[in-house]
Amino acid sequence: MRRWLSQHRAALALALRRLFGAPLNTLLSLLAIGIALTLPAFGYVALDNLREVGRSASGVQQLSLFMDVGASKKDVSEIETRLQSMPGLRTVFVPRDEALKRLQKSQEMAEIVASLPRNPLPDAFIVEPADVSPAALENLRQELSSWPKVAHVQLDSAWVKRFDAFLRLGKLALMMLAGLFAAGLIAVTFNTIRLQVMAQASEIEVARMIGATDAFIRRPFYYFGALQGALGGIVASGLVFAALHLLAGPVGELSTLYGASFALHAPGALEIAALCAAGAILGWLGAQLSVSLSLRRFD
Repeated sequence: MRRWLSQHRAALALALRRLFGAPLNTLLSLLAIGIALTLPAFGYVALDNLREVGRSASGVQQLSLFMDVGASKKDVSEIETRLQSMPGLRTVFVPRDEALKRLQKSQEMAEIVASLPRNPLPDAFIVEPADVSPAALENLRQELSSWPKVAHVQLDSAWVKRFDAFLRLGKLALMMLAGLFAAGLIAVTFNTIRLQVMAQASEIEVARMIGATDAFIRRPFYYFGALQGALGGIVASGLVFAALHLLAGPVGELSTLYGASFALHAPGALEIAALCAAGAILGWLGAQLSVSLSLRRFD
């Protein structure tokens, strides 16, 4: 075990020396890898922020439950109790008198409301579920509509479905983009490792002559590819943070114009670690392919 650890430690040290031995080449490679990882990473952050916008948009995750006009206070109390007993729901009761007062404050509706002989508005509940997927909202609407003394349950399902379809389309496009740039990252690592193998051909031949195994020869290249990919992930994270910083001001001004208070959410430590891990895995894969093909000429 100690020998195995010492071999890996020596391979890691050699990979670090090769990585920082040519700073200009390393910098260019890290920029290429960082850009390849930045676009899908920024796409993921953009979709996550769009999903947050959809959740915070007024009325998107709400259902309006309207009681029968002739419903008694007992009926309203029973419906309120049933709503409060359901998990994952937040309810707000809007009495009919309060709804009428809100209409009276509107300049367009004040004269019409004043001419009415009685209050035609029903008692209502604003229901905000925790699960705002289109299927869950539609199932909840159908269930609430079947309750006694419930006249109508309103849901802007068309808007929710369109927004959900847009997010699913964006997710699919992001996956395709990530696949393309992952192939590009592997190609960058493949070419870098291939050049290293060609430059160290004589050393590899001598190492094989004295009994070095293929695993011993391959190991430093694997570490080099993984380290290069992980550092490229750090570069990509920095580029994403820089882009979010530049967009924070215009996005804040735009949300203020629409009467909202929305701020872009930056990726957390877990997302950054996942990005670096993805870069390391892709770098290792590119190194493995490159070494496997390049070492065939020595067989």
